[in-house]
Amino acid sequence: MSSGATSGKCRIDKWLWAARFAKTRTAATDLVLAGHVKVGGERVKPAREIATGDTLEIVRGTVRQVVVVTGLAERRGSAKVAATLYEETSESREARERHALERRLARPLGADLGARPTKLERRRLDALRRGQGRR
Repeated sequence: MSSGATSGKCRIDKWLWAARFAKTRTAATDLVLAGHVKVGGERVKPAREIATGDTLEIVRGTVRQVVVVTGLAERRGSAKVAATLYEETSESREARERHALERRLARPLGADLGARPTKLERRRLDALRRGQGRR
């Protein structure tokens, strides 16, 4: 199969790489072997073939995504092409966005400053943190 998009079936490790869930084929294989990818709720091996319509559960770090395969590809293409290979379920998208919001709110005070704070900014941060600890 010389073209990027294929019909029929495709190895799950190749598909994960082509759909940009992993940066390399090796990383995609490791993701499957570690049990972070399930097809239809079952743990699979990297050589497992998937078809359009299959439901995948992919866990990367603390993020869990449930996607439905809408297209197959054995070669990695652009991000636009990769986005057409799957569709994330609405429940998964909402849970992922809620998790991102919780992470953002749980950051320590002053973590969003970016550059090194000036002496005055540092004193204000210390005063804020001390005031926060008393409550």
